Amino acid sequence: MRAMPTLEHNGLVDMFRENPALAPHLLELLFHLDLPPYATVAVVEASLDQLTPVEFRADLALELRDARGALVLSIVLEVQRDKDPRKKYSWPVYVVVARAQKQCPTIVLVVAPDAEVAAWASEKIDLGLGRGSVEPLVVGPAVVPVVTDQALAEQETELAILSAAAHGNGPHGLEVALAALGALGRYDHEHAAVYFQIVYNALREPLRRALEALIMERQTEGKATFPPFAQQLIDRGKREGLQEGKREGLQEGKREGLQEGKREGLQEGKREGLQEGKREGLQEGERKGKLEGKQDALLRLLARAGIALTADERARIQGCTDAATLDRWIENVIGAKSASDVLS
Repeated sequence: MRAMPTLEHNGLVDMFRENPALAPHLLELLFHLDLPPYATVAVVEASLDQLTPVEFRADLALELRDARGALVLSIVLEVQRDKDPRKKYSWPVYVVVARAQKQCPTIVLVVAPDAEVAAWASEKIDLGLGRGSVEPLVVGPAVVPVVTDQALAEQETELAILSAAAHGNGPHGLEVALAALGALGRYDHEHAAVYFQIVYNALREPLRRALEALIMERQTEGKATFPPFAQQLIDRGKREGLQEGKREGLQEGKREGLQEGKREGLQEGKREGLQEGKREGLQEGERKGKLEGKQDALLRLLARAGIALTADERARIQGCTDAATLDRWIENVIGAKSASDVLS
């Protein structure tokens, strides 16, 4: 049975899924590979075959095509948080099967922020009697630079996030984390939250506490460039010290909720307009739209966090008509271990 993916694992996978060009960019930047000329990069079905057992399903698969649409490279991407001996058998399967199916060069790219796991993952895999091998390319502390320069973090934000995950507990851990978090201002709320969680969850307790203290200090002094919801994500219990973060987060949430509510509310209002009138239908539609948007956001966060729901728990979320309750549940996802922690 495969281990339940963690929030950090899913966040790293999503980073490459949302930005497919990141994978070939890192191959050139970190490994200095001369890739074949390509025009497009696309995410494709990660299961190498419909009959492939679940053990042989990769986290992500990418295809590079040239200007004529011909496949020039297939990249199988895996996020590895721990040593798993089974991977030494499944990774060669990815290469062989993808190469045979797609008839193009294929590589395995492993993202392993932990130094020991990265060293293990980068070992050459002998296919038998020394007559053949597969050597994964590993994005880990040995190749990811220590990014402390804010300008570089702004230019290469995903690299800065990977740097924080790989070096956040090292001698320059606080500087690396601050550079990465300081570059999140240009992202929307959802993407910034995912990147924030990758960085924060990668830090050990002493670095987390130091980061919390510094963020609080800088926000109090008005010097911070972090996302407005940073304090809410860090420590929901320190409500008195997080008033500024809460106010900014509320304003951002209201703006996003209003926009989403207006779009969905307009559709709902048109459907109900024949019975209740356009004005009342639009108002009711906006209210329902906001609630549905919050419900969907909560379900997505739970899925990313690897928290399973029973049918009753899912029905409870989808049946909740109180916006404040949904907001509280969304905040509860951070640090939660089970659905009961979230729905408390």
